[in-house]
Amino acid sequence: MSPVLEMRAITKEYRGVAAVKQVSFTLESSEIHALVGENGAGKSTLTKIIAGAVMPTSGTVLLDGKPVAFNVPKDALNAGIAMVYQENSLVPALTVAQNIFLGKEQFFNRMRGINIAAQQFLQSLNFGVDPTASVGSLGAAQRQMVEIARAVRQKARIIIFDEPTASLTPEEKFHFFSLMKRLKQSGVSIIFISHALEEALQNADRITVLRDGQHVLTDSAANLDRAAVIRAMVGRNLSGEIYGVHAAGRTVRKRGRKVLSVQNLSMGSLVRNTSFSVYAGQVTGMFGLIGSGRTETAKIIAGVVKRDLFHGGEVKLDSRPVRYRVPQPAVRDGIVYVTEDRKIEGFFETMSIGGNLNICAMATKGGIFSLVNMAELRRLAKKWIAAMKIRAINGDARVIELSGGNQQKVVIAKSLVQTPKLIIFDEPTRGVDVGAIAEIHQFINQLADDGMAVVVISSYLPEIINLSDRILVTRQGRVVEEFTAREASEERIMYAAVH
Repeated sequence: MSPVLEMRAITKEYRGVAAVKQVSFTLESSEIHALVGENGAGKSTLTKIIAGAVMPTSGTVLLDGKPVAFNVPKDALNAGIAMVYQENSLVPALTVAQNIFLGKEQFFNRMRGINIAAQQFLQSLNFGVDPTASVGSLGAAQRQMVEIARAVRQKARIIIFDEPTASLTPEEKFHFFSLMKRLKQSGVSIIFISHALEEALQNADRITVLRDGQHVLTDSAANLDRAAVIRAMVGRNLSGEIYGVHAAGRTVRKRGRKVLSVQNLSMGSLVRNTSFSVYAGQVTGMFGLIGSGRTETAKIIAGVVKRDLFHGGEVKLDSRPVRYRVPQPAVRDGIVYVTEDRKIEGFFETMSIGGNLNICAMATKGGIFSLVNMAELRRLAKKWIAAMKIRAINGDARVIELSGGNQQKVVIAKSLVQTPKLIIFDEPTRGVDVGAIAEIHQFINQLADDGMAVVVISSYLPEIINLSDRILVTRQGRVVEEFTAREASEERIMYAAVH
């Protein structure tokens, strides 16, 4: 049988630079096909061409053996192709139910009927989301569920998932992959992009690897292992560089001076009388399940949100009590928070890399009427593009044109431009490929070696154990346990987070 979808010699160029070059790809009927590669390898560009969001410079797309050309996503949707994007495309002001039915409404609608239908549909997918809640009030994981639900409800023949599990808990991931297998059994063909290679190896029928915008490998998942996929992605073996050294086998840094002291910090029901300290020259890991208050705690410290006015606790920076109501004074005092949601909070997407970096550099100097020095802006961009190994044409490239992993590197560079004394990384490697993970981990370790106080919040236990000199476990809004690097194990940390 001929493939349901075929791409022949697809090339897409931006400003004369090829994002994908002469790539050929096939998708069989009722197949789960994983697409993997480093950030900037061309995965999202290739799938956006299939979904009609991007027009190829050259090449041919065939659907059921017939050439097609999609000018807009609606054309692809009408042909039975739906895509769940890495950065969600929901309407924040509408409810969950309205977003699910958006574009497929009946002529006469009753909100009660829409809410009931959405509730039943979400329950059938094992997604615990309130259909009457506004999308703007949801967290990243719940927004991802709504995106997936909307794509599934469109009853497409081909569904493309771009990093669908990046924000989901282990239980939610289990339900998602069960859903993918049910869709496959019903005749749906699925393409999914994931940086979690175990997900591709365990759930895909075939795996295609892209590197530097070119096709490198396509093979049955049964014929591949993690090491083989990584070699194809980066051209070398990284197995010893990522999560390869357990804390028991490495040197643990000694704590320096106490940089931050938190006592009885509270914010409504999200953060409840939590206390802990952070020291210079160490990486302090913070682990907890979604809803445990870890992100909210970090945002209070950085002035992104406010703690309770009365009985809100105390925060001391270098033994001096501080209370930030906005981030600017925290930044000037040397506290920087690297957000987990880069798309919403991390950067100005239509501005250049240099423009984003320069804004953050100006924030530490004070004065909202400072003049922009274009030579300084370009020097700053060149310096950090080299330091963070950001794949971009130059510093004038807009951030929206970069891949997700390179956008994350820009977010980290923006924070480091501000020369902090305490830096909080919230999910620093979410949506980042294996090669970039090693680079970011090396950068975080170097910051601690240079004497900076570093906090890393992560949902991935191997990352926490590999990076941290001491580990704080949060549950129900407070820090409930602390482990040294030598005491920590995945079992002990997870037990503290759950029980």
